[in-house]
Amino acid sequence: MTKVLIIGAGHAGGTAAALLRQYGHEGPIVLAGEEPAPPYQRPPLSKAWLKGEADLEALLLRPENFYAEHGIELRLGATATAVDAAAKAVTFADGTVETYDALILATGSAARKLNLPGADRPDLLELRTLADAEKLKAALEPGRRLAVVGGGYVGLEAAASARALGAEAVVIERMDRVLARVASETLSDFFTRYHRDHGVEVLTSAEVTEFEASGVRLADGRLIEADAVLVGVGAAACEQLAASAGLTCENGVVVDETARTSDTAIWAIGDVTWRPIPMHGGLRHRLESVPNALEQAKQAAAAITGRPAPAPEVPWFWSDQYDVKLQIAGLPLQAERQVLRGDPAAAAFAVFHLAGDLIVCVEAVNAPAEFMAGRQMIGRGTPVDAERLANPAVTMKAVAAG
Repeated sequence: MTKVLIIGAGHAGGTAAALLRQYGHEGPIVLAGEEPAPPYQRPPLSKAWLKGEADLEALLLRPENFYAEHGIELRLGATATAVDAAAKAVTFADGTVETYDALILATGSAARKLNLPGADRPDLLELRTLADAEKLKAALEPGRRLAVVGGGYVGLEAAASARALGAEAVVIERMDRVLARVASETLSDFFTRYHRDHGVEVLTSAEVTEFEASGVRLADGRLIEADAVLVGVGAAACEQLAASAGLTCENGVVVDETARTSDTAIWAIGDVTWRPIPMHGGLRHRLESVPNALEQAKQAAAAITGRPAPAPEVPWFWSDQYDVKLQIAGLPLQAERQVLRGDPAAAAFAVFHLAGDLIVCVEAVNAPAEFMAGRQMIGRGTPVDAERLANPAVTMKAVAAG
């Protein structure tokens, strides 16, 4: 019987293992991950976990006994070091070797490192794993000050959690606005104001030059004093195993619409992939999101079990900060203009990115109707009247109906 080996026991790998059984795979499944915990959800680490609103049981994708009950061998604390594609075998750090008939790489991504003096300090924090979150949680006490280097979503969520716990927070971003790489200027301006209104100091166009014992040194000579420093400047695909197998890599492991790599016996899913986006003409992108992990887990499990390929999905993302729920659908890769619907000052609005008369992306702040309708219209390729779209008096149902 076909043996499936999954390297990476995160959201993508854990879901793929469960789906293989759900789709009728009867052969052996081995799920191997570096962390000591069974597959768990990562998004709550910067929110509910930091604030003490969730425990490990709440984070687990499935109860730990699920894997044994479904014949899934769970190898925790197991680090894969090399893939021999010709022999169809994976070597682990402890010297053991696992063979496979089908291999799924779900190795995810790792926090980017800054090449700066003091960047190797052991007290610097990052936020990718449960262990990272525990260290950060211990540092967020009332009266303490957290410096966040990087104004991306994880950094902003951590700053919001710090404020909720009574700690001070300062966000340091080298670009001229937060979220500069991933959001519209309207959204950046909104979150900057919102964080400042909640007592967060937001510094933009501020370049870090050194990490010191008492804080962060900037290029203009200022020392930003802090009791703890969190570095969140993006993530890089963990493609080393794929490279060892001779797979094609380009800002991640290159895969097709079925999540298959350049080796027909190997699939890759989740944050590690450089994948085509059918809704955007097949343009390739690396998506770091739970929906992407779930979609590609379905693709790989379907391909391995011989089921029809699942329908392509519109990429989507979310972020929770304070009482704000941000939901994004699509990617603004081909956008030519933006349409604002609602009022940012009221913390209820949406920014639609249009290419011609088609919506390619929607950023919705406390606007679930706009998010849902926008996501559906992106998926269907529904033309839109920009004037009606901008008018909140016209319901999204009416906008979608033309």
